[in-house]
Order: sequence, then C-alpha cells, then structure tokens
Amino acid sequence: MTLQAANRLTAAESQLIDSYSHQIGELPGDGGVLAARDRLFDELKRGGLPTRRVEAWHYTDLKNLLRAVPEFVPATDAQTAAPVVAGSNLFAVLQGVAREVRAPQGVGVQAFSSMLADGSAAARLVAHDRDDTVGRINSSFVRDGFAVSVEADTVVEAPIELQSVHGAGQLHVRYPVTFGAKSRATVIERHIGNGAGAALVSAVSDLVLGDDADVTWIILQAQGKDDTHLGQIKAELGAGAKFRLFIINAGGKLVRQEVHVRTAGEGSDFTLRGINLIGGESHVDVTMTLGHDVANTTSTEIVRNVVFDRGRGVFQGMIRVAPDAQKTDARMACNTLLLSDDGEFSVKPELEIFADDVQCAHGATVADIDHNHLYYMMSRGVPEKQARALLVRAFVAEIVEELEGEALVEALEALISDWLEHHG
Repeated sequence: MTLQAANRLTAAESQLIDSYSHQIGELPGDGGVLAARDRLFDELKRGGLPTRRVEAWHYTDLKNLLRAVPEFVPATDAQTAAPVVAGSNLFAVLQGVAREVRAPQGVGVQAFSSMLADGSAAARLVAHDRDDTVGRINSSFVRDGFAVSVEADTVVEAPIELQSVHGAGQLHVRYPVTFGAKSRATVIERHIGNGAGAALVSAVSDLVLGDDADVTWIILQAQGKDDTHLGQIKAELGAGAKFRLFIINAGGKLVRQEVHVRTAGEGSDFTLRGINLIGGESHVDVTMTLGHDVANTTSTEIVRNVVFDRGRGVFQGMIRVAPDAQKTDARMACNTLLLSDDGEFSVKPELEIFADDVQCAHGATVADIDHNHLYYMMSRGVPEKQARALLVRAFVAEIVEELEGEALVEALEALISDWLEHHG
C-alpha cells in the first residue's frame, strides 16, 4: 500500500499528510533533523498505517481504528497537575512545550527542543524496525520533551515525574534518559488529557542503564475518553542492571504501548508489571519484545487486565533468547478478568530460543470473577456489587503492592479505585 495512491487514503492518513505539510516549516530542528523527519515521514507515507496483515499490528488494525487526526493546536489552557507523590521532582510538558525545571543534585536535564535545534537529536530520530509506526510518527512531529542524565553513583531520593498534559490537538514528546553506573532512581512517566477534545499523543522514551543501575519506571496513562495514545519505551540494560517497568493504562480511546528491552550485560534483570483497565469501546494494546542477548540474565512479566463493556485489549509478548544467552531465566504471564459478554482480550505470548541451557515459560488465562469467591463474600453479608468490586481490586492490587513507597502505592490504588467506580 502506498499513501501516494490518493484513492486508497483513509481520512486519518490524509490528515497526517496535511498536518505534516502544515507543521514542517515550524518544527524545531537544523538541516540534519529536518532531513531525518522527511525521511521517516516519507517511509510512513509509502508504507501507510499498518493493518492486520502486518504481524506486529495484527490485533490493532491502526489503518481502520484511527479514524481521524486532529489539527495541531499550539496553545491551550493545559496546566500542571499535582504530582502523584508529594515532593517529586516535577518535569512538565504542557501542550508539547517543556517548562523550565529545577533538577536535583546529580541529575542533568535539557529540553529536547534545544537538542532538535542544535542538531544533536538527529541521531535519535530513527525507526526501531520496519514496522515501527509509533517511532516514525513521533520522530516526524516531535517538538519537545526532556533529555535526562543521572550521574554514576547518584541516588535520586524523590521520584522524578515526567508529566505531559494536553488539551485537544496533537502532542508528541520524547524522553531520552541515561542512568549512570550504580545509580538509583524512580521515574513516573505520566500522560494526562484534560478532556477538552480529541487528541493524538505520541511519546517515546529511550533509556540506557549503566552497569549495576537500579531503576523503577512507571508509565501512568490517563488520557481523555476520545484520545489516541501511541507510546513506546526502549531500554538497554548494562551488566548487573535492574529495570522494573510498571505500566498502568486507565484512559484513552485507542492505546498502543510498546516495550522494547535488551539485556545487554550479564547479570541484568528486567521486570514488567502491567495493569490495563479497559471500558467503554476503548482498544488497549501492550506489545513487548524482550531480547536476552547475553548469558546469565533474568526477566519476569506479569500483566493483569480488567475488561468491561465493549472494551478490547491486546497483549503481545515476544521473548528472544540469543545463542550465547545461556542460563537465561525468563517467565511471562497474562491474566484477564473479562466482565462483559461484549468485551474481548487477545493474548499472543511467543518464545524464540536459540540457546539450550535456559528456563523459559509463559502462560495466559481469561476468566470471569470466581463465583465461589463471590458466593463466599455474599454469604457473609457483603452486597454483590461491593463484593465484585472488592474482588476486582484484589486482582490488580498484587501488581501495585510490589512497588516501593507507601505514598506511591496509595496514590495508584486510589486511581484504580476511582476508575473502577466509574466502570464497575
């Protein structure tokens, strides 16, 4: 398919082309950046938005699901929200524009727009692979974000919250982050839509963890009910590095969150925990590729999903074990509560193993609430609606409780409870 064949264009594809034509003259960047934008957008035009025929997008037919692309709105009344954890280091992007911040000791921060302007960002404007639609859209339109560097041996006591707030229109942000050797930090990547109108949001985070770094990264996505969110996080782990990634999707009409991780150093460990809260007619897709590239690395992935109404969800998890990656231990599980006859959830776990001395496993379940548990609670005087709500909360609470910090756990539990009250 080629977008140059006008009679084959969808409305969204036409609007993407028009939007790029209107914005390219004012997007930040030197000649090298503009050349990279043009190259990537030309690839997007020639390939078109992905359909079910593209294996990586088989369960998220973006060509048909993305019905419209809103125009770019340069200014709105978007305002920062109180951080998830009081006392956090707040780095805010409002309607695509990074605000001036004050970084804690041992942490360097720079607006991504300045890297675009001086050309140093050009090397980062690349596609992950031939099916990387999210990366191509983001690289074509990105205006700002934050580049963050945590110095070696630095312990960042308070969380860093990368807060992106928007109204209607388009918002495209980028977060390249480097963690030095033996550094330790918690980062909350938070996306908030104020419900002022439909929005198209893309966000790409590029992480490099030095040897023995210890990082917890939380993606908290709470877009508006009409918003499209295209997210991607890429991480490379050094020797002995520990990377804990938590993803909570609690909003958006059309959501695609990609996770691409490489365990590049021996002794590194990756943990993924995900919660997808899906209601209305929303479509939420979490797609992961994990490469165990060297020996003696470990990983565990657990994703919990709650589906109401006509919601649709997807989890695709690919674990690849390279020939030299002996002693790999990788385990993946996806569990879904399907609470509506009209909802659906698709699971596609995959293993590609080219080493012989490994331990790898995956599993998936899809079920309704256990009626024995429900009967037990009701027989002790708990009303059915309240009993069902308690069982759903318990289903996802295990994930949140793995996090460190009472204030953080309480804040996320409150967000989940609020969502369930409106959808239960």
